[in-house]
Amino acid sequence: MTRVLVTGFAPFDGQKVNPSWQAAALVAAEPPAGLTVTAAELPCVFGKSVDTLRDAIRASAPDLILCLGQAGGRPGVTVERVAVNVDDARIPDNADNQPIDEPVVPGGPAAYFSTLPVKACVAALRTAGVPAAVSNTAGTFVCNHVAYGLGHLIATEFPYARGGFVHVPWAPEQVTEGTAPALEPATVARGLRALLVAAATIPAEHDLKITEGATH
Repeated sequence: MTRVLVTGFAPFDGQKVNPSWQAAALVAAEPPAGLTVTAAELPCVFGKSVDTLRDAIRASAPDLILCLGQAGGRPGVTVERVAVNVDDARIPDNADNQPIDEPVVPGGPAAYFSTLPVKACVAALRTAGVPAAVSNTAGTFVCNHVAYGLGHLIATEFPYARGGFVHVPWAPEQVTEGTAPALEPATVARGLRALLVAAATIPAEHDLKITEGATH
């Protein structure tokens, strides 16, 4: 039985919900066959979020770690390829921290690549009927902070684990004005279950060799 840790964030920027945590909780409540899934909510706070992630990894000893975050405005679920070693916050986090051009880990590598098969994960999401794409930027807010922090934790403290970061769109209840794209958390969770099965069975080095690159 593969042990999986799925994390999502607490609401931030005045929102009442965060679809990343909604989806994580749904997956943990109804995991795919063959997987044991634990969910943990991370604070949307620089530093503390990675500390909470470390504690969750220690508590659950997962083989596979999937961190989720909210990316309002994106039309589908996006599987992140890479996280960079920089915090550059456009808005304050939930503790009023707003780092500008600071490293996530002083002296750390410039970037960490996901150790999940990102293209196979996207294909699994699409097969489950969920719009999805590879993303080559996780931003520079707390999502990227956690994505990079996860890569660093795997490289330095938990080498037995594989992991990566996925962004999910707004939930419909967050889109009360205009026509911004949104997905029901239950729909996202359905796709994530398929993603986790793919991630648990396909090593990153055996990822699909298909075109998912970007021109900008």
